[in-house]
Amino acid sequence: MNNATLRDVIILVTRVAVGIVFIAHGWQKVDEWGLDGTSAAFDQMGVPLPTLSAWFAAIVELVGGAALVLGAAVPVVALLLAVDMLGAFIIVHAGNGVFVSGNGFELVLTLTAATLLFAVLGAGKYSVDHLVAPRLRLGSRRTASV
Repeated sequence: MNNATLRDVIILVTRVAVGIVFIAHGWQKVDEWGLDGTSAAFDQMGVPLPTLSAWFAAIVELVGGAALVLGAAVPVVALLLAVDMLGAFIIVHAGNGVFVSGNGFELVLTLTAATLLFAVLGAGKYSVDHLVAPRLRLGSRRTASV
């Protein structure tokens, strides 16, 4: 396997793994807690505009996670997910230390970093983006020449 193929396989595996985590969190907000419950929880955590924020987080995480898995509109989706996670970091988790067991920021920081990397690298060769939107491949062309 050459370096370019290995790179695209690693992007695919990572994209799918991160996408599954986002799908699970978005589904939890919609199905397990319900959007009203998510909004109430956001309100207790001090999240501004809790109802709007709950809808934003649920949709971005659920739909964005699915888009990551498929590799569809990855640069845009990744930035939306990064904004979602950055908000969670700043508003909820930053003051609680690192570890998720204490409501810390380790998960949201890791997800933010991963989504920012996808925003720069794009979806890779094994993606919907590669098949239908050649202009979104700029990130992979740029890094391939390095």
